[in-house]
Amino acid sequence: MSLTRVAYFPDSFHEINGVAHTSRHFEDFARRRNLPFLCVRAGGRAQPLLTEGHVTTLELPRGMFSIPLDRDLRLDPAWLRHVPAVTRAVRAFHPDIIHVTGPSEVGILGALLALALRIPLAASWHTNVHEYAATRSRWLFGALPPRAALLAGRSVEQMALWIATRYYRRARVLFAPNPGLCRLLERHTRRSCHLMQRGIDHQLFSPDHRDRHPSDTEFILGFVGRLSVEKNIALLARVQRELDSRGLRNFRFRIVGQGSEEAWLRRHLPRAEFTGILRGEALARAYASMDVFVFPSHTDTFGNVVLEALASGVPAVVTPDGGPRSLVRHGCTGFIAEDTGFSAAIARILADPALHAAMRGQARESARAASWDAVFEGVYAAYRDVLPAPSVAKAI
Repeated sequence: MSLTRVAYFPDSFHEINGVAHTSRHFEDFARRRNLPFLCVRAGGRAQPLLTEGHVTTLELPRGMFSIPLDRDLRLDPAWLRHVPAVTRAVRAFHPDIIHVTGPSEVGILGALLALALRIPLAASWHTNVHEYAATRSRWLFGALPPRAALLAGRSVEQMALWIATRYYRRARVLFAPNPGLCRLLERHTRRSCHLMQRGIDHQLFSPDHRDRHPSDTEFILGFVGRLSVEKNIALLARVQRELDSRGLRNFRFRIVGQGSEEAWLRRHLPRAEFTGILRGEALARAYASMDVFVFPSHTDTFGNVVLEALASGVPAVVTPDGGPRSLVRHGCTGFIAEDTGFSAAIARILADPALHAAMRGQARESARAASWDAVFEGVYAAYRDVLPAPSVAKAI
């Protein structure tokens, strides 16, 4: 029997975010395993259909009138102009299944082609679009009384969830990065949902890359990610104020990333180091040289940066919402805390060298089980469960 032929339509590929990170590793997995794989994605400019081994890529540009969603992410309302080119590529590839990652212009085109060409559709949920919509709509309700603003935000979130789950209902099989989201999708779509978590490069992200001068005795509180309102980055400034008020000043923040809230954060964290976006070994050194990873997001579906920090031997403090809570063992590899408890959790680690040392070792150990190969082997197994018998792939 032939191997499963997958046409993959990611929302994001070259950008710095969880979807793009997963998508690049998915394509790499197909290359390593010699699996027939078509990746249709947006890029800075058009590139011809390219086939290398078993992997085919089609990269098409977003237009000049694309709508900016963040510093490196845009939405092209005229993306359907690429229908002829994408249809030709999909027909020539003959996929057994089309896999989309969300309700972007790229994902919608993939879903429409699956419907038109009668190809089974898989969909993975990587971004809590309903929570993002509610967070980013807050400015609209700023003039309302607090209770009215809260109700309006909840209405936006519920509507966005309703729209998103109607889109995901079209798929035959669903994937999500944490069990809570799988349960939510199954409840709203009546489709089976499988875990599609994240892996880690254990050689790259390692305590071995720690690079601190002996004279540098300050604790480094680290954050890595997009500097945007949905990441709840305002809490970092609150943490600094509350630690200062406790008389703890032997620390500084290291902020890795860029985003719309960077100027605000620079004003409110005057002692912080802002590195911009880092990649590869520079990013690995930045992680390993931190002492505590501070990740206040309530909306992340997985939190790959948390996994990278743990693999680097850095205990993490995260909120009880979203995917990061499933990565942190409370009291062992870090703490799970409400916003009001973040500074207390960090202060506890800073004040107890023995606890900090134990957490560093347990953080590294806890990340060892994360493997990209295991993640994508699980995805292919889920494909096989829903494909007709003639298209069932042999073991990979």
